[in-house]
Amino acid sequence: MLSLSSRPALRPAARLTRHFHRSVGIVGMPNVGKSTLFNALTRTGQAQAANYPFCTIDPNIARVAVPDPRVHALAKLEKSQKVIETQLEFVDIAGLVRGASKGEGLGNKFLDNIRQVAVIAHVVRCFEDINILHVEETVDPLRDLDTIRTELLLADLQTVERRLETLKKKKKSTEPGLASLGIVLDRIAPLLEEGVSLSNLTFDVPEEQVQFDRLQLLTAKKALYLCNVSEDDAATGNAMTEAVRAQVEAEGSVCLTVSGALEEAAAGFEDEESQMEYLQCGGLSETGLTRVIRASQKLLQLQSYYTVGEKEARAWTIRQGATAPQAAGVIHSDFERLFIRAETVSFDALMQAGSMKAAREQGFLRSEGKDYVCQDGDIFNFLVGR
Repeated sequence: MLSLSSRPALRPAARLTRHFHRSVGIVGMPNVGKSTLFNALTRTGQAQAANYPFCTIDPNIARVAVPDPRVHALAKLEKSQKVIETQLEFVDIAGLVRGASKGEGLGNKFLDNIRQVAVIAHVVRCFEDINILHVEETVDPLRDLDTIRTELLLADLQTVERRLETLKKKKKSTEPGLASLGIVLDRIAPLLEEGVSLSNLTFDVPEEQVQFDRLQLLTAKKALYLCNVSEDDAATGNAMTEAVRAQVEAEGSVCLTVSGALEEAAAGFEDEESQMEYLQCGGLSETGLTRVIRASQKLLQLQSYYTVGEKEARAWTIRQGATAPQAAGVIHSDFERLFIRAETVSFDALMQAGSMKAAREQGFLRSEGKDYVCQDGDIFNFLVGR
């Protein structure tokens, strides 16, 4: 039996850690501040930002640590030598224009890049600046939102229509899954024709859900909306942000007000304390990155668990409802298969006890089996077979 609190090195051929997709694609019309916002949020400065359409062609990608005070508190408590936070991937995708579903602008390239992300962050311009061109000549965030949504819906409708045509040609085929795929396509085609997004659509039959997920439809992805404002409106928003918020929240979506200009200026300071002081002067109590990450985690229904020891304190990300073996499988796929049991204690109980040793003595440390459903903030020591 092997305890994962002191994991041995894995064989090179087995160094595959199973992670599910945790990426946020930043999309929007050209010149709405996508790349500026991407640079500011990720603190990379790697995305080119310029005053002309299609400045971004190939997607820029950056991974950022998810701010997590709990993992740092655990490291301090157990005197861990290293702290490892979980990560979220941001992708800055080329600007979309009217007609993208028909190949206009960077059409197909744009749509293919969106298919690779888990969450779509729609950036809409909510500031006036005569020095920054708008591809539609005027600033109208609701119009821009409508353009983006229409193009995504049209692209999905094209995908569904092509699959229906293919299915007709295979009418007599006994290929597994075709019947379920047909049911799925027949259900979603009318919705797309009526302009209905598929982000909240689910199927009770598992095989139908599998077929739906395999279609990788754009409107099925979780989405949040980022209203990009000037520095002066960073804390309060403006009439444009209120109009966007009213529309997207009525649909059950998440809307955040961010200032790419303010975040970019704050990112120019080397230390975090100076960055926060600058943001506070703009009326903000936390970074835009923190708010975007929190919203993305919520949309993806993610939660964290921890492993802690002398060498490292580490945060791991799992879906809500994951079982203990599935959580172990995030560390290494073999650990799910070889799972025996897990020793666990909640973050609050461990902090109350003051140490893992004290938590054990006070009865806070529990032994859980394969059916245990993980709770946010669990600290685990997995026991697996060889």
